Amino acid sequence: MTPFLKMHGLGNDFAVFDARKHALALDAAAARAIADRRRGIGCDQVIVIEKGANGADVFMRIVNADGGEVESCGNAARCVARLLMAEMDRDTVRIETLGGPLVCSDAGAGLVTVDMGAPILVWDKVPLSCPADTNRFMLSVDGTSYAVAVVSMGNPHCVLFVDDAEAAPVASLGPRIETHPMFPKRTNVEFVSVRDRAHLRMRVWERGAGITQACGSGACAAAVAAHRRGLADAKVEVELDGGVLILELREGDGHVLMTGPAALSFRGEIDLAELAS
Repeated sequence: MTPFLKMHGLGNDFAVFDARKHALALDAAAARAIADRRRGIGCDQVIVIEKGANGADVFMRIVNADGGEVESCGNAARCVARLLMAEMDRDTVRIETLGGPLVCSDAGAGLVTVDMGAPILVWDKVPLSCPADTNRFMLSVDGTSYAVAVVSMGNPHCVLFVDDAEAAPVASLGPRIETHPMFPKRTNVEFVSVRDRAHLRMRVWERGAGITQACGSGACAAAVAAHRRGLADAKVEVELDGGVLILELREGDGHVLMTGPAALSFRGEIDLAELAS
């Protein structure tokens, strides 16, 4: 039997496995089986904690519910950071991901702050399939054009500013944009309405997971895009379906600081061989 933790950040939920001492064989089929909400544990992403290198405390693997491995996940970083800080009796930890290093610190009151690094705003690094102004360009979907902004927070995001995020066509338009030819690695899609310069409302279609309650890197992308457009201040609250994240664009290096909760739902064990059979 393999132990796991079920955790979530504002409802964006994870099955977390610790593979630092014992390697975990996790292919795409196994990840899909674990993420299955009827026959598996059920989660948006499967998280595997591995031994760190290059000064990192751990390496965090992130596998979406569809079995695809991805670069970054801010909500998962807060969850893993909470575990590590308790285990190591420290206020700060460093987590390596495919999207780059994440420095996480205890923000008090059950909150964790993650330095998500500087946003990537160059079209071929997001990446896009052809040159475009990442601050604003027109994306054609099924004959309709949408003004979008794109940001990479170690993973790609497409941000649409809408009048009412509650009424946005997340379920229908989200998957169409996710797989649009403009995004060679597919993309996360954020639908954002600006309530005022310090408050954004966001709903999200996550690449490989669909509609989720929250997306930390997506909230970062929304804050960056809103600030670039002159719609929001450098510090904003982003309200997601699962709750609120605080985002701050740090002066000087432009790093995005994300603060929010991380929660342990339960501990369990799973027979991965039986699950895959």
